[in-house]
Amino acid sequence: MFTGIIEAQAEVVGIRDEHTNRHFTLRCPFTHELKIDQSVAHNGVCLTVVAIEGDTYTVTAIAETLSRTNLGKLKQGDKVNLERCLLAHSRYDGHIVQGHVDQVGICEEVRDQQGSWLFRFRYQPQAAGNITVEKGSICVNGISLTVVESGEDYFSVAIIPYTYDFTNLHTVKPGDQVNLEFDIIGKYVARLLKK
Repeated sequence: MFTGIIEAQAEVVGIRDEHTNRHFTLRCPFTHELKIDQSVAHNGVCLTVVAIEGDTYTVTAIAETLSRTNLGKLKQGDKVNLERCLLAHSRYDGHIVQGHVDQVGICEEVRDQQGSWLFRFRYQPQAAGNITVEKGSICVNGISLTVVESGEDYFSVAIIPYTYDFTNLHTVKPGDQVNLEFDIIGKYVARLLKK
């Protein structure tokens, strides 16, 4: 389990396809603290560390992951938001994030508000109950954010300068895909109400 509080960014230094799998080799500030079999969220996608060599480590994404997320569009040199899994004695600063991306969204607008940025994202409404609510939580590329405006198939979020600079949001522009994980509590409530 994760909280959506980004620890660092990793740089993609290698990509290798093997059958339908794609192996990503990355470099990050805490590679020396990782261990094989450890879960790390990459742009909000929970992946397992399968190899460590020097200051780089490798994770593997299967076809299902590549089809549901923006990881399939990564190229060498891209930056990825990272979060290690939550420790039992840690503060819970974000919201409940599973590392299971529901779908991708498309950035429609980035508006500079002279001290913050407003991002608007559109997504395909799903039967699974992927919804947002104003002032509720949404996970975008692994980042726990608060919804400003909520529509049937879109939402907006306001970004403070620290989050804009410290995560890969500063590279997101209109037309780009982002990974979305909708609030798990909202998904359960929506499912129960359907019954």
